[in-house]
Amino acid sequence: LLNPISRSTFAENQETLAFIHFGLCLENRTSNPTSTPPGLMNPLLIALIGMGIVVSGILALRMHAFLALILAAFCVSILTSQQKVLEYSLNTYAIEIVEADGNSVSLKKKPIQGRSSILRENPQGILEVIGSGDIVLTESQGEEDLFNAQLRINGTGTSIQTSDRIIHDTQLAASNKESKKNWGQRIADGLGSTLTKIALLIAMASIIGKCLMDSGGAERIVLSIAKAVGEKRLPLAFIGSGFTLSIPVFFDTVFYLLIPLGKAMRVKTGKNYLLYVLTIIAGGTMAHSLVPPTPGPLFVAAEMGIDIGLMMIGGICVGIFTVGSGYLWALYANSRWEVPLRASEELTQKDLEAIANRDESELPGLSLSLFPILLPVVLMGGATVIAMILGSSEAPSAALVSLNSIMKILGDKNIAMTISAIFAMVLLLRSNTSSKPIKDQVQSALSSGGIIILITAAGGTFGHVLRQTGIAFTIQDLMPAVQSSLIPLAFFICMLIRTAQGSSTVAMITAIGIVAPIIAAQDLSYHPIYIALAIGCGSKPISWMNDSGFWVISKMSGLTEKEML
Repeated sequence: LLNPISRSTFAENQETLAFIHFGLCLENRTSNPTSTPPGLMNPLLIALIGMGIVVSGILALRMHAFLALILAAFCVSILTSQQKVLEYSLNTYAIEIVEADGNSVSLKKKPIQGRSSILRENPQGILEVIGSGDIVLTESQGEEDLFNAQLRINGTGTSIQTSDRIIHDTQLAASNKESKKNWGQRIADGLGSTLTKIALLIAMASIIGKCLMDSGGAERIVLSIAKAVGEKRLPLAFIGSGFTLSIPVFFDTVFYLLIPLGKAMRVKTGKNYLLYVLTIIAGGTMAHSLVPPTPGPLFVAAEMGIDIGLMMIGGICVGIFTVGSGYLWALYANSRWEVPLRASEELTQKDLEAIANRDESELPGLSLSLFPILLPVVLMGGATVIAMILGSSEAPSAALVSLNSIMKILGDKNIAMTISAIFAMVLLLRSNTSSKPIKDQVQSALSSGGIIILITAAGGTFGHVLRQTGIAFTIQDLMPAVQSSLIPLAFFICMLIRTAQGSSTVAMITAIGIVAPIIAAQDLSYHPIYIALAIGCGSKPISWMNDSGFWVISKMSGLTEKEML
């Protein structure tokens, strides 16, 4: 099964490499003695093998999700050549030259000033260094949102061309270092980068949820909502809250905040748990991909020159229909499948019974109960709004600048959630509804949160190594450069990339990079916002085990992997 590559290539590369061959031939090997040979497998085939390991491991072999995801990540990492990792890293860092006039260049992104290298694709489509120089930014932002710079080339014989790329030498060194990492190091990097994004958030969310449930705060909120809108319309309240809150706040955070309310309502009514979970998801996930200032739609709008306010209006209009479809699906799914509220470490059967039988007079007030949920929303949303006001102001006041500096800190999602967790613990201390010391309750929350963190991080790791295969570029090459039917084309490109690597935001950023050159080559007969919204919708299907959000929802709601799929 393990076939070492030829002795000549060993000698050329001066390092030991092995690949799982599966009977495939190595074609189009470059003769450059310093380059790493191309991978033995197409990225799509590698992705299919990884997907097979995850799905069969979890559903057929009954493996723990963490183990199945890590094994799949190792397999993908082993099958991905150093050249593919290098290409992915270079494409991540390098900035394309849009216009070149002698030493004057216009770039798509703001470069790092200083010593840089010039990259150009060889006939095999591999980026190679063809020269170096010192880059100096002459204008922070020129016409059509391009950055203008001077590139002073060292030596002679190198002419800059449009579609060449610029990469700072520190980034070039980082790319080379990344490509030389072994399989274990790549896995550890993916695990670490995912943990950086979600570990503290999930830990704090677990504490908030536990404190809201044990103090009766979640039940107080649910009872108040039920009285205000009626029990039958409570799913509509969940879907509206999820959509509204996900405009300034990341979807994962919104789900952390609302799922305790869904659980509390299930305890109170004894039914419709799947309906509550699905309506929270349907509202929150669509705003995340359609309405700025969340990163995906914000980036797409900026790349296409669409006014942010218009993108928000368009996203909300389309969101009405997508959320409505999600609501209809939630009603159907809830009528077909009965999903119980399962006991877990942070919510045992005894806890559920205690919540169900609690006297309403024992519950804390509505304002105190809402505070741990609304506080992070206000801090994060407020930081975004103030930053937008500051950016649009030609002469901002000193007070606005100072307020922006403070809100940048308090509005950081990790800090906002930590502050909220502290207030949630204060709420639990004031309620006196539990005989357990608060440290035991926090420990219980962190124990269950730790499992969620590990599984979610493993899903992020799997997505990380899939991206390193260059699968997004392979999908890009497969797409025809047609100048008609751009709206469905944009949708399907984004859908394929999302399905392949897991992250909806990465899928949107990659898809607009593929579609934008096609758009630039013609005069559209309609507004480009329709293409932007199609990309946003295309980032939704298909969520499965390589998406960290899949595991956040599954583990925090108690749905099994089969139920989630």
